[in-house]
Amino acid sequence: MEQNNRESNSVADGSFDLPTKKTINFFPPLYRQRYSFVNDLVNRHKPKKVADLGCGNALLIQMIKSHSCLELIVGVDINEDKIGSQRIEHLDSQDLARFPKVVFGYLSPAMVVISTPNSDFNPLFPVVTLRDSDHKFEWNRKQFQTWALGVASFYNYSVEFTGVGEPPEGAGNVGYCTQIGVFRKIGAPATPSCAAEQCGEHVYKVVYSVSYPSLQQKEVRKLALANEVSRQVQSIRQSYISGLSVLQNGDRQGPQMKGNGLVAFSGPVFTELEKLNIEKSPKPFCCGNKLYVPLERLLAYPKVNRLCDDADAMRALLEGTVRLSRDGSAVTIDLHDDSQ
Repeated sequence: MEQNNRESNSVADGSFDLPTKKTINFFPPLYRQRYSFVNDLVNRHKPKKVADLGCGNALLIQMIKSHSCLELIVGVDINEDKIGSQRIEHLDSQDLARFPKVVFGYLSPAMVVISTPNSDFNPLFPVVTLRDSDHKFEWNRKQFQTWALGVASFYNYSVEFTGVGEPPEGAGNVGYCTQIGVFRKIGAPATPSCAAEQCGEHVYKVVYSVSYPSLQQKEVRKLALANEVSRQVQSIRQSYISGLSVLQNGDRQGPQMKGNGLVAFSGPVFTELEKLNIEKSPKPFCCGNKLYVPLERLLAYPKVNRLCDDADAMRALLEGTVRLSRDGSAVTIDLHDDSQ
């Protein structure tokens, strides 16, 4: 977490300063940490369907839609006029009482992820109020865990607690800024149901719908993989050329240089684990005027990995769309041909 050292300078009666509190900034921003948490779960568990209850402006949907395992993504929000802000803490007491019955009882998904503000963290903020004017309440950790454990027990789920947004050093045991409960259905998953078939009346209004070509279709996945691989190979090629240019100019200690002649990561934001996986993978290499990028290197990039699980499947999908080395272990590109 990155902290901002700016402090407020409130004065009471002109005689003394009120206690000041540092502004807390999160890096990455807290909403991106929440979305990344869910994105990682999708990457690990490979679900076919995801419903985002409280989808707001659909940023989470935009993040996860590139996963090839997904066949259907649904976004639901309680208030069309306030799209972008609705979650469990925006429900009034009656809606909150019905929430478990609808989600855990009726829908009965294999996994439910609930995130909500942790009010134990609130005293660290300069102004101690509810975090949003539309919030009906904010639970501390004990309240949230008591509610979650009760729901899990009643509907035959297990639940694990975690969160995002670590407190600043020296803040004490206040927990994460946003607390998260991950519920998993115990036993065999329930038979999928369709509300439209079971209910004669729709209670949801369709705001908009988008039909994407399914990545389950081989030709669609083949095209998506070829585009993403080509993009990454071109990026690696440009980095390689930039690294050679620095070496030729005699600046061997340039701030962006890495030991393998490639510049440091730029463009998309990678997590530390993703960076480590990329750095540990086989390095690109040059032979004459050709740059070779191993398939294993490309598989280390998250967007490529979501489209393809292993090098053999990747090689089969890429055949005829990009140039491969003779043994098929690497994508090859002319190092100094800008027309590619």
